[in-house]
Formats: sequence, structure tokens, C-alpha cells
Amino acid sequence: MSREFPIIAVTGSSGAGTTTVKRTFERMFAREDVHAAFIDGDAFHRYSRAELAEILQTEPERKAELSHFSVNANLLDRLDTLFQEYGDSGKGTYRHYIHAEDKRMIEAGWQVGTFTDWQPIPSGTDLMLYEGLHGGLVTHEVDIARHVDMLIGVAPTINLEWLQKIDRDTKLRGYSQEAVIETILGRMHDYVRYIQPQLSRTHINFQRVPTVDTSNPFELQDVPNDGESFVVIRFRDPEAVDFPYLVTMIHDAFMSRPNTLVVPGARLSLAMDLILAPKVRQLLAQRRFR
Repeated sequence: MSREFPIIAVTGSSGAGTTTVKRTFERMFAREDVHAAFIDGDAFHRYSRAELAEILQTEPERKAELSHFSVNANLLDRLDTLFQEYGDSGKGTYRHYIHAEDKRMIEAGWQVGTFTDWQPIPSGTDLMLYEGLHGGLVTHEVDIARHVDMLIGVAPTINLEWLQKIDRDTKLRGYSQEAVIETILGRMHDYVRYIQPQLSRTHINFQRVPTVDTSNPFELQDVPNDGESFVVIRFRDPEAVDFPYLVTMIHDAFMSRPNTLVVPGARLSLAMDLILAPKVRQLLAQRRFR
């Protein structure tokens, strides 16, 4: 962990909704004039989409070991080095992975499933925001979580998570529903081994719970909207949270356990702002007064 150059990591499975939390931070940073280094976790995949497809075509027996959740399919040593270097000096190298929804990059000539070149993090940033699959990962080889000052987990109920992934990948990324389901099932071992343990290391977890029937997420259906869900927010350190204030400020919020706040899904953006903005200010105050 570092106070001079803080690191915030948003971690969760593919389709969990980590991008929603990232966008909340982006708005917050713009409002409070915070200059952040934004790190895309997918940029640390070891292979481009074409490279991975070629490997699996010639070596299909490797499919189980090369899911995007696995250690073998990612440059985790390089991610660990980036976190270490940024925490020490505010420097490091990063790149971008091109998704189908990255319209500007595609219009500029980049192909979906490829990477930009590695480049240095711009100088003068106040903190780093990582969003991806491995922000809280700990293995025998690497310990990413030890570098993180604020670790946030995003984990909808499992059926909702799958439903969100199917909806996103079919509508935005051009995959068939059958292909997405095959990917979900093929990653299950790595999901349990590498993704879920991170959610016990987080400082805060956001878990969206639907109030409509999602019993069969593989059936074609609409994703529950914000008004059709609640969000369960768990805090590792409840003594540092002003629960009476949050319950007063967020209409219909309530506590379900001493460390857990429940808010209506439609008020998640407000809840994130009330919870996260003071923590960001605290990290920056520690940095500035060091």
C-alpha cells in the first residue's frame, strides 16, 4: 500500500458491473479535479483475441488453462510490477485492450481484440484506478492485493451476473448466446479459484440483488433494471462508516447487519458517491500531508 501514490482497484468477474463503478469514479474525479491514471485490467491479457484463437485451434487441450480468469492467460507479473512501481514513484507502463464498445478506438483504425503499444503513465497523476479481473488477486507467485489502498468488489448474485454477461456479450460484442454460455461454463473452475477469493479481501463489496425472477439466466430475457433490484453493500471496517448518516441520506436504505447497508438499486449512484468520495479525499489528504 502507498499513501504518496494511492491505488484504487475495482475487481469482479466479466459482466459483473465493474465498469459502472469506474464511471462513478470518473464523474467524481472530474468534479473534484482529481487526475487519475486509468488502468484497464484486460490490457494485461497475455494474448490478443486472434492469438488466443490460433493457440486453441492448434492446441485445443489448452482451453481449460487459458480462460481470461486464469493466471496463465494474463501478464500478472507485469501487473504486479506496475502496482509496485506506481505505489513507489507514480510511474509505470500500461496499454489498452480494444473492446467492441470502444467506438473511438475502432474509428481510429484499431481492431477489436488487439492491444495498443505499451506506454508510460502520464506524469502528475494523483492516484491510480484499476478496473478488471485481478485487482485483489493473491497466488503463490504474485500478491496484487498488497499494493491496493482501496479494494472494491462488484459481485451481483450469480444468476444476475451471468444474465448481465450474456446480455452485454451478445448485444455489444457480437457473440452468440451459445458461445457466451460455453465461455461461462468453461471458466467456472478459474472463477472459483481466482475470482471469488478476491471478494473476501475487499474493503467494500457491492452486490446487486434482483427483485424479479432470474431463476434461469440462460433463458432470453431482459436484465433487471435499477428499479427492480437492491444493492447489498458490505464494509470490511464498519467502525469507519457513518451508517446513520447514510441511512438518512439514502431514501429507503437500511442496515441488514452491523457491517452491511442495503440500498434501492435506483439509488446506487448516490450511495457510491456518498461512500466513496470521502474515502478518496482521505487518501489524497494523506498523500498531500505526508
